[in-house]
Amino acid sequence: MEALGNATVLVKNGKIIDISDPQISYCPLFAKLRGIEKLTKDSIFENIEFRIKSFGLFTKDRVVLDSTQLIGFGTSEIFMTALNKGFLDAVVIVSDCAGTVITNNPELVQGLCGRISGIIKTTPIPEVIKKIENAGGIVLSKEDAEINQIKGVKLAIKQGFKKIGVSVSNLNDAPKIKELETESINIITFGVHTTKNSVLEYDNYLKYIDLISACASKNLLKSKELKIKAQAGSSVPIFALSSIGKDLILEKMKEIEKSILITINEDLPYFTRKPE
Repeated sequence: MEALGNATVLVKNGKIIDISDPQISYCPLFAKLRGIEKLTKDSIFENIEFRIKSFGLFTKDRVVLDSTQLIGFGTSEIFMTALNKGFLDAVVIVSDCAGTVITNNPELVQGLCGRISGIIKTTPIPEVIKKIENAGGIVLSKEDAEINQIKGVKLAIKQGFKKIGVSVSNLNDAPKIKELETESINIITFGVHTTKNSVLEYDNYLKYIDLISACASKNLLKSKELKIKAQAGSSVPIFALSSIGKDLILEKMKEIEKSILITINEDLPYFTRKPE
């Protein structure tokens, strides 16, 4: 898993086996949620161990259902709202223990995605897959927990879904996913965990992305294709790059009980603290 600080974490049998050196020393999200001011191997170890113990990350005890909205504008939170309000009728996501998953259950989306980072590779755990299926999820490959968002969207279409949201960490998958759209099938792409992409990759593929998390990517901010229609948040913002992406942010905004400032700003993006 690519975790906080863009460190790669290897977990086996519920134990952390290895952590690479973090490439980023500060994340405003984890500073706010967990009080982590500096990302080190030790702080990353503690955070991942906390996730394993608290909700069973990468184990048979994995919690799969949750309605707790951890942050105002996160991928899972925006997808939850879109499902609840009928803007989407299914989403294609990635989970540890299962790989690519298709679901129309908002609580399953939050349960699987609300507390994970970028899953690079995972192995199937039958007990977790059973929980996912009981909650209305469809696992792309129960045999090997394959992570393949293109195949996931194809399966969602085969299941009869017409308005599909999909998380995309490999940006070069985005044009292939958009090719699956028809007059009756709409697909919303949400770029996640893309910090390692080059400026050229962003230039080539952002036109196929509807929403994207800024994370800590300085290269995203340098892309000539970063044409923001709306921004949600200012520490780790979400950018809407299309009209439908903007609609999803506005729908999510309606659910937030705290006061909201809405203003026209032609000089986006805006950060309280830019990526270092």
